Amino acid sequence: MSWQTVRALADASGGAYSFLAVRRGEVVAEHRRGCGAASLFYCFSVTKPVTALAVHLLAERGQLDLDQPIASHWPEYGERGKQTITARQVLTHRAGVPISFGRLVFDLAMMTNWERSVRAAARARPRYPAGETVAYHVVSFGFILGELVRTVSGRPIRQFAREEFFRPLDMDADLAVPADAENRAVRMRGKGGNVVSPAYLNRPAARRAVVPAASMRTTARSLANFYQMLLDGGLAGSGRRVLAQSTVEEALKVSSDGEIDRTLGQRQRYSQGFQLGGLPGVVRGMGTRSPDSAFGHNGSGVCTAWAEPAEGLIFIYLSNTARMIRPGLSFAAALSDAAWAAFAAT
Repeated sequence: MSWQTVRALADASGGAYSFLAVRRGEVVAEHRRGCGAASLFYCFSVTKPVTALAVHLLAERGQLDLDQPIASHWPEYGERGKQTITARQVLTHRAGVPISFGRLVFDLAMMTNWERSVRAAARARPRYPAGETVAYHVVSFGFILGELVRTVSGRPIRQFAREEFFRPLDMDADLAVPADAENRAVRMRGKGGNVVSPAYLNRPAARRAVVPAASMRTTARSLANFYQMLLDGGLAGSGRRVLAQSTVEEALKVSSDGEIDRTLGQRQRYSQGFQLGGLPGVVRGMGTRSPDSAFGHNGSGVCTAWAEPAEGLIFIYLSNTARMIRPGLSFAAALSDAAWAAFAAT
């Protein structure tokens, strides 16, 4: 296997894409098609670690306790049996509230409306007892934690992410399409559909919307800066400390190890805001051969980002091609498996 194999797989998928491979801070492979170096891709759930680390940063600063009820900061959230749910339970997909509006399709339809989505999260009834069951919080993850960040810090999650992560890490990134970057935001295309249609995401309202579980727009190089900071124990390339090393370690602690995820219907490994490697043979965004030490996040089979600390590896793949979820995951897994093989061969 070689990086040419990775490129050939990406080319065969059609559409625009950008991939980047880094080893110990040095780029070993990079290719783009149908876009430029400054093109901004919609990241889907590759966004989730940014929102998760915003919560971890507030905990680092003593502004919240991950194990205290969210309702202690956001009283309305304590309605309908959610009075004991904690931030850590949301971070680990164990809060029991994977859906806010009753059905996932409604969560997705309403996700461009911040006020309605936050209100629905506050009024939702748990589907599972808090802390007991792993069930991926597709959209609710972001609105619960995003509103918690706003309540505790006094800053909207978009502003918080800009000031605490994107600017210090020299990232060309935002949680919505910036007004002055409309021409750089890559439009989505369909290849069999997805959980949300490309037409829905290409609407002006969707491009402007802040969806803390899904809406980051960024470049492969910028996202690599984010993962390099994590590999470097919270330090930016400039030497500025973005997160304490202990905070990075906390965020990467295993929270579930092979349990069946009730939303996704397959075994998963999670930390406290990231998906983890491992589970040989299971089709996931990090591939079927990723080591336990790897961490990152898949984005609806459209994009994927991961890192491996022992070898200092980072792989970023961003695209605009939305498939149905299972074919998308199969493609992301095949691409990641090819990347693991290419890293091993170089």
